[in-house]
Amino acid sequence: MQTKSQRSQKPQSSQSPHRSHKTHKSHKTHKSYKSHKTHKSHKTQIMEEILRQFAPITLAEMSGVKLMNRTDTKFVTTMTQLERLLLMARDDYYAQEIGGERNMLYDTTYFDTTGFDMYRQHQNGFARRQKIRFRTYVSSNLQFMEVKTKNNHGRTKKKRIEVTDMDLSDPTKRDFLAQVLRFDVDRLQAHTHNYFHRITLVNRAKTERLTIDTQLEFNNLLTGEHLDMGPLVVIELKRDGLVYSPVVEMLRQLRIHPHGFSKYCMGAALTNDTLPQHRFKVKLREVEKIVNAF
Repeated sequence: MQTKSQRSQKPQSSQSPHRSHKTHKSHKTHKSYKSHKTHKSHKTQIMEEILRQFAPITLAEMSGVKLMNRTDTKFVTTMTQLERLLLMARDDYYAQEIGGERNMLYDTTYFDTTGFDMYRQHQNGFARRQKIRFRTYVSSNLQFMEVKTKNNHGRTKKKRIEVTDMDLSDPTKRDFLAQVLRFDVDRLQAHTHNYFHRITLVNRAKTERLTIDTQLEFNNLLTGEHLDMGPLVVIELKRDGLVYSPVVEMLRQLRIHPHGFSKYCMGAALTNDTLPQHRFKVKLREVEKIVNAF
């Protein structure tokens, strides 16, 4: 398992200073992933070869598919199943391309209150909840502070502003958060950080986006824990309402079923033993089976 100092190629823009990473030993998922590195590299190469068979779509062409007020459905699977899904979807979807890249690096830092109120709301089953993060879209060299708000009808709204740092004393950021965030800005702290690579597919009708996240790694900025999620793949279908989606039937055929997976909550639960986890235990066990199967 690599520490952050060994991964100097990763962008630093979204990360706060924190202690060096340690291997977490309290949960079965936190086993050694050295064998995953070679396997993942081979799988990633196959996936990217398939991805080149998709027609491309640019950011400008995707401007009408922002889906800022949307329903999200998540799925969790493996790299092997992802290869099959991409082969099935290549004639029905475009692949987002930026600067020749189709599998792009994302760098995200999540904030929470000192009492982990946002995590606890999700863990306690609150339908109306929020998350705040700083996300760097590395390929396009853009960084945003984003607040996601989920209502009791399952719809998610995302508000964001472009930023250049994570300084919450900045008046522009504070004014923005005063309008959209329900929590006290002065109680916020950087909590977890993650890296992943993302493929974004858009259906031919441009009514939905399918994001596919691989090579996910978590860093806990408070405990110092680091975790590589190996072969885990997180898929998210984002669409306005319940418009027809070609990929739903493909997922059904592959027996890939809806499976909630909050990167913030899962990353926090897996790297911080002091947080309550009872609501997430079933999901954590299912994720563990995927990760430890390789």
